[in-house]
Amino acid sequence: MELDERKKKILQAVIRNYLETGEPVGSRTISKYTDLNLSSATIRNEMADLEEMGYILQPHTSAGRIPSDKGYRLYVDTMMEEKEREVVEMKEMLVERQDKMETLLKQVARVLAQNTQYATMISAPQTKRNKLKFIQLSRVDEKQILVVIVTEGNVVKNNILPVNDGLSDETLLKLNILLNTHLNGLSIDEINLGIISVMKQQAGIHSDIVSDVIDAVAEGIRAEEDVEIYTSGTNNIFRYPELADQQKASELINTFEEKHLLGEFLQDTQAEESGTGIQVYIGAETPVRSMQDCSVVTATYELGGGMKGTIGIVGPKRMDYDKVVGTLRTIQTQLDELYRKD
Repeated sequence: MELDERKKKILQAVIRNYLETGEPVGSRTISKYTDLNLSSATIRNEMADLEEMGYILQPHTSAGRIPSDKGYRLYVDTMMEEKEREVVEMKEMLVERQDKMETLLKQVARVLAQNTQYATMISAPQTKRNKLKFIQLSRVDEKQILVVIVTEGNVVKNNILPVNDGLSDETLLKLNILLNTHLNGLSIDEINLGIISVMKQQAGIHSDIVSDVIDAVAEGIRAEEDVEIYTSGTNNIFRYPELADQQKASELINTFEEKHLLGEFLQDTQAEESGTGIQVYIGAETPVRSMQDCSVVTATYELGGGMKGTIGIVGPKRMDYDKVVGTLRTIQTQLDELYRKD
């Protein structure tokens, strides 16, 4: 008799459930833990086959099944193969270039959720208190100019501004010198009214252009500060009875779907991070109300050039902290090392 994919999944579910509870496992329990959508009767038939093949056994009549030594051996060998594949997948993911960062972070979130069986969230990298590196004004036509804004981390923003009269090459050169002399190296918070007043005075009849460029700079930097969040594994919440209450679970899942609270939380963790970049929030220590029955562990990663992001894992207060912290530290280190080479 062949051990097909269905039987393998049922065997894995029996073993995992038995490892968690220490109690013999019945077909009704397995029907809740697999994604096969099979009836209890079908699962009973498959479990009978597994018992006949020697992978599970029935400790006494009318009891559920428990794994045999043969079943444990197959489970461990299969698990080791899967872990090896995950390591290879992770290494392959981490050699992706930064222009594939979104795909990489989504994959990392998915693998972390599968590995930990908790919910995961990752913020895209950002430069905190973004500073201007360079501004370039160029003529598009008689009525428009192109504003190119370069900030730390070599993030480039383009903006088209209308102008009433055509600007000569000499005027554009003077405006470029004026803007870069006064603004280079400043964050948006450091561009105060005094600086703006001096620049507009020096720009003379072109003071409106200075105002428009500063508005474009502010808009570009603020857009960059709108953090992108990638999530995975939210359905893992239902694995834990203390989080599976319908109202609490619904609020927590809504938080993951709406994401703005996650963004604020992950940004705040960077401001208060420890020397290792690892933070652990237990229960009410978490500022997000819907997560106050949970524990959240976060890690900050760096990509060079001041670019930082945060990885977070959300689970019950009884989460496996050693495993979670170790996993986050591994990912954190790999991301740090990979992008510092660039």
